[in-house]
Amino acid sequence: MKPLVILSLCLAFIWNACKTKTDTDPPKTYTLIAPRIIDTLYEDTYVAEIQSLQNVELRAKVKGMVESIQADEGKMVQAGQTLFTLVNSEYSQALQKTKAATRSTLAEMKLAMMERENAKKLFEKKIIGKPEYDVAVAKVDILKAKLEEAEAEEKLAQLNLTYLSVQAPFSGTINRIPNKKGSLIEAGTLLTTLSNNREIFAYFNVSESDYLDYQMEKDSNEHRKVSLVLANGLPYQYPGEIDAMESEIDHETGTIRFRARFPNPNALLKHGSSGKVVKTKILRQALMIPQKSTFEIQDKVFVFVVNKNNVVEQRNIKVAMRFPHHYAIASGLKPNERILFEGVQSVKAGDKIPVAAP
Repeated sequence: MKPLVILSLCLAFIWNACKTKTDTDPPKTYTLIAPRIIDTLYEDTYVAEIQSLQNVELRAKVKGMVESIQADEGKMVQAGQTLFTLVNSEYSQALQKTKAATRSTLAEMKLAMMERENAKKLFEKKIIGKPEYDVAVAKVDILKAKLEEAEAEEKLAQLNLTYLSVQAPFSGTINRIPNKKGSLIEAGTLLTTLSNNREIFAYFNVSESDYLDYQMEKDSNEHRKVSLVLANGLPYQYPGEIDAMESEIDHETGTIRFRARFPNPNALLKHGSSGKVVKTKILRQALMIPQKSTFEIQDKVFVFVVNKNNVVEQRNIKVAMRFPHHYAIASGLKPNERILFEGVQSVKAGDKIPVAAP
């Protein structure tokens, strides 16, 4: 037999075999589902600004020269620990001068008091008149005022002298020290920054709508719980909670600022860090459908609704919330309606489709 004849016979056999198989296959059927009404959890994420529990700038209160530095950058210090010692001979000299002025005024006042007592005796004996006695009394009063002024100047000089030693107001971590030993500084110069990082605050803005939802959940403390995602995308191991909020809504942005507090026992988080606060919420009585039951046309989401005669209708729906594999529906679909579960690419509006038995 010739090769051409053999090839023709083979092709005819294959065609007949395929035709026989197609004729015997059952028609394709489609599965229908109804939306599910469930309570589900979802997460809202907010960009957060992280601040220390305490963070202050330590500035020189008087001018002087940095004589010594008793702390190092990035190290922990204790409350009351001396961090910087300044030197300025003007303040020690001023203290000596004010002390001398106080002693001198005190001596004058003691002498004036003795003169007043003598004037009083002479006045009682009518040796001097009242004007002379009044002058003696007034002199004592003037010197009392002068003494108070001298004592105030002395206290101020003593206070200025104490400012030459800078102590830590609380326990924390020292930041950069821009002025080194021997630097000449003026009053108000920044010496360093001190941060207490045993706890941190995460500040974030929420919409007015989210604020109202939060306020309406106050019957449970769970609504205060939040978590934190770090700048590297990893979750922070310690949970936190919302503990404060501002008293006014910003009319320009329509948001209100919340504050969440997180423990920071390992000092991982630093003042000025960034992250995201995550709040888990409950979406109650959500109308849920699978994402694969939908299709999009020009940024609009559609489903195929199947009526009681199994005829397909294309329906535009509004999505309230997107989940990894499901949509929560805001409008466009009723709970008792049936939709095509899968195969939306193989049918069109108006088709009558075979439906699989439920």
